[in-house]
Amino acid sequence: MPAHDRTRPDGGERLARRRAALAACLVGLALSLLAACKGSGAHDAPGAGKDQQLVVFAAASLRESFERLAEELKKGRPAAEISFNFAGSQELRTQLEHGAAADIFASADRRHIEALRAAGKVEAPVVFARNEPVVIVAKGSSPAIRTLADLPGAARIVLGAPEVPIGGYSLQILDKASRQLGADFRAKVEARVVSRELNVRQVLTKVSLGEADAGIVYRTDAATAQDRVDIVPIPAEVNVLAEYPIAVVASAPHPELASAWVDLVTSPAGQEILARSGFSGAGAGRPGAPE
Repeated sequence: MPAHDRTRPDGGERLARRRAALAACLVGLALSLLAACKGSGAHDAPGAGKDQQLVVFAAASLRESFERLAEELKKGRPAAEISFNFAGSQELRTQLEHGAAADIFASADRRHIEALRAAGKVEAPVVFARNEPVVIVAKGSSPAIRTLADLPGAARIVLGAPEVPIGGYSLQILDKASRQLGADFRAKVEARVVSRELNVRQVLTKVSLGEADAGIVYRTDAATAQDRVDIVPIPAEVNVLAEYPIAVVASAPHPELASAWVDLVTSPAGQEILARSGFSGAGAGRPGAPE
């Protein structure tokens, strides 16, 4: 046999080498997967990745102030991602009752959040702000509405639906006003109502676009459209104060960040941001009124 044939590996040796090469590849693959797992684990650590995502359900009237609060939160948590669902409190309550995923619920009244609390859907709420209803009138509307007593003279009035916080507050105001302005005051106003909206921003939009002559909204909402509507204050003796409670959702996917949001909203810095939008604090009187 030629010398070079004696140096060629037989079948057993070739099989052994192939097995060794395969084993080396498997070890390398395992190490790569281990490194990848360690890398992905870093994103799941507290303070990073998915733990920095926050979903806030909030009454429509909180839009501007909560967007400012989000900027404030991100100063200390730059990786935080905050998503908002702004709508009527009754709509948000229904969504949470049907299993919508959220971390925070901020309502424009106690009724809807207390119903969720009784059902075990949210933790104990805390009132963090108050707001004052006002009458708004489309600029240039005729006849002129200068006081609450003039409201029945409006040709078209839009109010919140009774189940909507601003709608409920509006009916309370009309009932109280009827004791001073005549037993039929509420009936006169309601005879001019052309629509009842599902959140306060829809009331504001109808009046600011001239689709209605007057409506009742919160002072903070009216302030966002001062170039399109005039504000008519409601006398303190017949007005009501809207209370805004906030709570962490019981099944919150991100409870730590949710608690941080509540802490911010109730902190002096958070209260200052709310005050700039026209809200008063939980323990204060009417917005703009002397302490």
